[in-house]
Amino acid sequence: MIKITLPDGSVKEFANGTTPMDVALSISEGLARNVISAAFNGTTVETSTPLTTDGSLILYTWNNEEGKKAFWHSTSHVMAQALEELYPGIKLTIGPAIDNGFYYDVDFGDKKISDADFKKIEDRVLEISREKHEFKMRSVSKAEALAMYKDNEFKTELIENLEDGTITFCDHATFTDLCRGGHIPNTGIIKAMKILSVAGAYWRGNEKNKQLTRVYGISFPKQKDLTEYLQLLEEAKKRDHRKLGKELELFHFSQRVGQGLPLWLPKGAALRDRLEQFLKKAQKKAGYEQVVTPHIGQKELYVTSGHYAKYGADSFQPIHTPAEGEEFLLKPMNCPHHCEIYNARPWSYKDLPKRYAEFGTVYRYEQSGELHGLTRVRGFTQDDAHIFCTPDQLDAEFKNVIDLVLYVFGSLGFENFTAQVSVRDLDNPDKYIGSVENWEKAENAIISAARDKGLNYVIEPGEAAFYGPKLDFMVKDALGRSWQLGTIQVDYNLPERFELTYKGSDNELHRPIMIHRAPFGSMERFIAILLEHTAGNFPLWLMPEQAIILSLSEKYEKYAEKVLNLLENHEIRALLDNRNETIGKKIREAETQKYPFMLIVGEEEAKNGTISVRRHGDDGKSNQTMTVEAFAEIVQEEINKTLKQF
Repeated sequence: MIKITLPDGSVKEFANGTTPMDVALSISEGLARNVISAAFNGTTVETSTPLTTDGSLILYTWNNEEGKKAFWHSTSHVMAQALEELYPGIKLTIGPAIDNGFYYDVDFGDKKISDADFKKIEDRVLEISREKHEFKMRSVSKAEALAMYKDNEFKTELIENLEDGTITFCDHATFTDLCRGGHIPNTGIIKAMKILSVAGAYWRGNEKNKQLTRVYGISFPKQKDLTEYLQLLEEAKKRDHRKLGKELELFHFSQRVGQGLPLWLPKGAALRDRLEQFLKKAQKKAGYEQVVTPHIGQKELYVTSGHYAKYGADSFQPIHTPAEGEEFLLKPMNCPHHCEIYNARPWSYKDLPKRYAEFGTVYRYEQSGELHGLTRVRGFTQDDAHIFCTPDQLDAEFKNVIDLVLYVFGSLGFENFTAQVSVRDLDNPDKYIGSVENWEKAENAIISAARDKGLNYVIEPGEAAFYGPKLDFMVKDALGRSWQLGTIQVDYNLPERFELTYKGSDNELHRPIMIHRAPFGSMERFIAILLEHTAGNFPLWLMPEQAIILSLSEKYEKYAEKVLNLLENHEIRALLDNRNETIGKKIREAETQKYPFMLIVGEEEAKNGTISVRRHGDDGKSNQTMTVEAFAEIVQEEINKTLKQF
C-alpha cells in the first residue's frame, strides 16, 4: 500500500500502482470526468501513470493553469501529427504550451504554409481528436532515440544533450514524439482548435541558427470557449497599443532612429509628464528625494554590481574612449548609480532611511524579433527608487512601498491583481549572489509584509532577481490578461558589493539594507498596458485633453475662444476646433481621438453663455446644456472619484 497526500492535507492509502485517475475516481466520478493532468511530488505526470511510492498528488482540471498547459501541449502533438501527414518530409522540433495556447517549430524545407492552409490543418486535428487516441509515455534508450531521429538534426541535437535512461517518447495514434510528458488522457477531450498565426523563429532562439516556421495555435474543451476567445482576440486587436498609439498620436517608431527606440510625440510626452508628476507628488509626500544620474557608466561600475556578469551578453557593446582601456556602457540599471550617490558621504543611523527616486532611462539590447511596440524596447525609463534603511526600518519601509503601489493602481483603474513573492530556486544556487543567510532574511521580510498588508499572494520559486527576492504585482486588465506591474525588491547584496555603511547607535559601522521599487516598472510598458486596459479612454485626470470645443460655424469663434479661456481658468485641458467643417465630421473625428467631452457652441449657447456637453461614446441624445462653471464642477467631481488621496 502507498500513502497519497491530497492538497487539503488528507492522506489516503491506495494499492501500489494506483494511477492519478484511480485517485480521482475514489473521490468522485464528477472529478474523474474533469481531471486532465496531475502532479506527483512536484513532477508533472500523466493521469495513467502508476504511483509506486508515498507522495503528494495534485489533480488538475481545465480550470487550473497546469491543466490548460497539459491540454495545449497535447494539442501541439496532434497538430504535429496533422502537419506530418499533410506535409510529408517536414522536420519537427519542439511544441510547448505557452500562456495562451501552444506552438510548434517546424522546418518545412521547400514547402510553404499560409493562412489559406489553416482550415485543412484544423480539420485534420479535429478528425484525429474525435478518434479518442490515448497518450502513452514510454522510456527509450539514447541509441533508440537517435536511430528514430537520424534524419532530423534538431531532435538529434536535443537527444545528444540528454542522459541515457532519462529519454521518453509519447505515442498517440500513429504518431510518436520526443517528450518529457504532461498530457491529457486522450485526444477526444479536444473539441475545438484554431491556428492563430505563423511566424519565423530561429532554432533555439539563436539568430545564427536556421530559421524555422513557428505555427501558433490554441484549443479548448468546448466550441463555445473558442468562440469567446476569438471574440476576445478581436477586441484585443482594437485595443492594441501600437494601433491606438498611432491613432491618438502618442508615439512613433522610426527606422532611422532605430528599432525599439520610441519617439514620444507631443500628446504622448504630455501623458508621460502627467504620470511622472502624479508619482513625484506622491513620492514627495512619502519622503523621497529626486536624483539624476548619467545615461552611461564605467564598465567597472556594472562589474562591481554584478549586472555585467549576469546581463553583459544582453547589453549594448562597450563604448570605448580615446583613453586606452577605458570602457563605458549604456546604463542597463539605475541601482549602481544610486549606490554611489549614497556613498557620496558618511551616514548615521539617525539619517536613515534615505529614499532616492529617479525617472532614469536605461538601455538593454533586445533581438529584433523580440521587440514589440512599447512592451519590449531597447531604451526605457524606469520610475526607479532605492531606499537605504536599517534592519529595524525594513518592515515599515516595505509596507509603505506597498501602500504607494496600491495608490498607483487605484488611481489608474487597476483593481484586479494578485501579489507574487518571487524567491530563489533552491536547486540552482549559482543563479544568485549573496549569502544564504541574507536571502532567507530578505524572503522572510517580504512574506511577512505581504501577509500583514492582507495581500492575496502566492510564492513563486525561481522568479527572484539575481541579487534578491521581490514582490511582484500581477494585474489583470479589462480583457482578463495578466501583466506584471510594479515590483518591490529587498537587497542585502548590493550594499555588500558597494561597501555601503552607516554608523549605528553602537558607534560601529553597519551595512544598510536596500529596497528597490518601481510602481510603474517602466513608463513605456506601463503606458502600453494602460492603453490596452482603457482602450485609450484614460482616467479623466490623465487624459491629454479633457474636452474639445466644437463651434457650429465661424460666427461663434469668439464665444468658443471665451469658453476655452474659462476652461483654462478652471485648469481643464481643452482644444478648440473652429475649422470650417460640418459639426458631424467634427464629432466623428473627436470620437476617434477619444476626447472625454465635446462642448458644442452655437447660437443658443453664445446667447445664453452656456455650452452643450456631449460625452465620448454617447449618441448625442443625452447632451446637456450648462454653464462652464457647472461643467467644471462635473469634471472635478469625476477626477476626485478616480484620483485617490495618498
